[in-house]
Amino acid sequence: MQFLTATGVLAVLTVVPGPDMAVVTRRAVASGRRDGLRTVGGITAGLLVWGVLAVAGLAAVLATSATAYTVVKLAGAAYLVLLGVQALLQSRRHRSPSPATAPAPPRGSPWRTGLVSNVLNPKIAVFYTGLLPALAPAGLPPHSGMALLVLVHAVLTALWLGGYVLLLSRARGFFEKPAVCRAMDRATGTVLIGFGLKVATTQP
Repeated sequence: MQFLTATGVLAVLTVVPGPDMAVVTRRAVASGRRDGLRTVGGITAGLLVWGVLAVAGLAAVLATSATAYTVVKLAGAAYLVLLGVQALLQSRRHRSPSPATAPAPPRGSPWRTGLVSNVLNPKIAVFYTGLLPALAPAGLPPHSGMALLVLVHAVLTALWLGGYVLLLSRARGFFEKPAVCRAMDRATGTVLIGFGLKVATTQP
């Protein structure tokens, strides 16, 4: 019963829109299903990185150190703002329906983009060190219980964001229209900058 409760909590937290969904949206709309799924893979890998650090106890240092938390927080915020600015600049190039003038997809590896955006999110460290121990099944050793929940969270994230990418890809013909591309780049750029500013001003 405790495991089912923990899975339910993780599922709710997974489907709440956040920076990960904004990053995936931009990649999937601009570059298609393959890059969108690669971005999801990077995000999932980022969760596993945080999971390993949490189980090893290293993430607790970040969660309790104001200086370390601030450094990672500001780096993550700057990265989200950078992605947002790139999206806004990209929106200015969607002015012609001609394929010859179509803009290039976002730069950089989609997998790396997903990984970096997740690893630079200090809230994951706080979540994994503050909430997971309380949710871990009582019948397992603490480290084993936390590791199990990290894997569950990673699977739920991959399934949720992967399904979201597939949904977006089915309507890519609509999203490829210049006016729609322009609107989506502006929307996701604004959202990413907003998340970046939110991360920068959030306390642990």
